[in-house]
Amino acid sequence: MAYWLFKSEPGTWSWDDQVAAGKSGTEWDGVRNHLAKNQMQAMKKGDLGFFYHSVNEKQIVGIVKVIKEVHPDSTDSTGKWFCVDIAAVKPLKEPVTLDAVKATPELGEMALVKNSRLSVQPVTEDEWSRVCEMGGVKA
Repeated sequence: MAYWLFKSEPGTWSWDDQVAAGKSGTEWDGVRNHLAKNQMQAMKKGDLGFFYHSVNEKQIVGIVKVIKEVHPDSTDSTGKWFCVDIAAVKPLKEPVTLDAVKATPELGEMALVKNSRLSVQPVTEDEWSRVCEMGGVKA
C-alpha cells in the first residue's frame, strides 16, 4: 500500500463535501499538473491518503481511500488529464496544521514541506505514521 496527500481549497471542495459523497466517493478531478497526474497514475485501489485543506486553513483534516484507479478526468474535454476516485475513511481527531508539520523534524523532507503547491503528493510510511499519531488516529 502507498500513501498520499490530496489538497483542496475548502471553499471549493471540503472534507465535509467528501464525507457527504459517501462510500461511492468522488473523482479527484480538475488536476492540471503533470507531476500530480503522474502521482495519480501510480495509485492503486486501497491506497490511503490525507485530505488537506489548503488556503487559509492549511491543515490535514481527514483520511481518504482510493476506490477507483486512474481513469480519464470527466471535467477534461481534451482527454489528456486523469484522476482517481476517493472516498472519506475518517476524520483526524485533531487536525494537523502545516505549521505543526514544519515544526516536526522527522517531517522535514515531506512533500508538503518541500513542494507545498503540488495538489497530489506522495507520503512515506514513516510520514504517514507520524502525522496519524499527531492527528490522534491509528496509522
